[in-house]
Amino acid sequence: MDLMEKNLELIEVQKLEGHTDRVWNAAWNPVSPILASCSGDNSVRIWEQSSLSRSWSCKTVLEETHTRTVRSCSWSPSGKLLATASFDGTTAIWEDLGDEFECISTLEGHENEVKSVSWNASGSYLATCSRDKSVWIWEVLGGNEYDCASVLNGHTQDVKMVLWHPTLDVLFSCSYDNTIKVWWSEDDDGDYQCVQTLDESTNGHSSTVWAISFNAAGDKMVTCSDDLTLKIWGADISMMHSGEGYAPWTHLCTLSGYHDRTIFSTHWSSDDIIASGAGDDAIGLFVDSKQHDPVNGPSYNLLLKKEKAHEMDINSVQWSPSKESRLLASASDDGMVKIWQLETTP
Repeated sequence: MDLMEKNLELIEVQKLEGHTDRVWNAAWNPVSPILASCSGDNSVRIWEQSSLSRSWSCKTVLEETHTRTVRSCSWSPSGKLLATASFDGTTAIWEDLGDEFECISTLEGHENEVKSVSWNASGSYLATCSRDKSVWIWEVLGGNEYDCASVLNGHTQDVKMVLWHPTLDVLFSCSYDNTIKVWWSEDDDGDYQCVQTLDESTNGHSSTVWAISFNAAGDKMVTCSDDLTLKIWGADISMMHSGEGYAPWTHLCTLSGYHDRTIFSTHWSSDDIIASGAGDDAIGLFVDSKQHDPVNGPSYNLLLKKEKAHEMDINSVQWSPSKESRLLASASDDGMVKIWQLETTP
């Protein structure tokens, strides 16, 4: 279906109320109709969709573990574990026991605020990053044990986000230092090195890079920044899958002029729609124009822009992993989590 030829609307399905401070992040469970959100109120809320009414309600509140803002939350690939990163300098691992969540491990080591946490595709590694400028890789051992396998130093400022590639054990980090760094262990020995830095010299961002997301195939990446742009990057990942060595990422195109304040979040859906959330309180949706200029490369068109999607800054946008539902979650400084549906209108 050519989305550009359809009349589409982003419909607000439900407001999820309960947090008493700004909501920093929302994360969909990869296998169940469950959403996690984390907030400046030091808590994580688990929202579940009723199979009968289809409405969302708060199943449980995870609190009294973190003593400061919970900045990021990430589900393991199995959907059984939730990692939460906090300004208290720790990352907590929670296990879903069915009727409750139990904190089974606390990872300590960062000097101050932990900003982001991400699981690799197999669930064997966890990455964290911090205002202390470092990125840590944790190996998941048996018996709820986690071992720090590597401390990666290379950023010169606060690291805003870490994200593993969807099919390869390659780690990406973005920072207040305006760069994206790519970390890879050539020999699978856990000795991760910075193999590429994407900055202004590679047509990268000119200000803080806030977020990273990949398309489903893993051969394209989108990044967003305080410079008010989204940038699309590409790589020949088949090289890495076949063991031919590292495949560098190159700039494909820049999307600018769509937001007039910092773009804090971006997420690529399983059916190739890029969402953006920004300080202008708006959500943007973009799709590939399918017109690939041999000189300038691909281009992306604005599918729609939802103005005043929230009352204040939008910190997080994330598509549901279900391709059929086309649900988008957004989280904001206004203390709200919202569920949206992208619908075709007559």
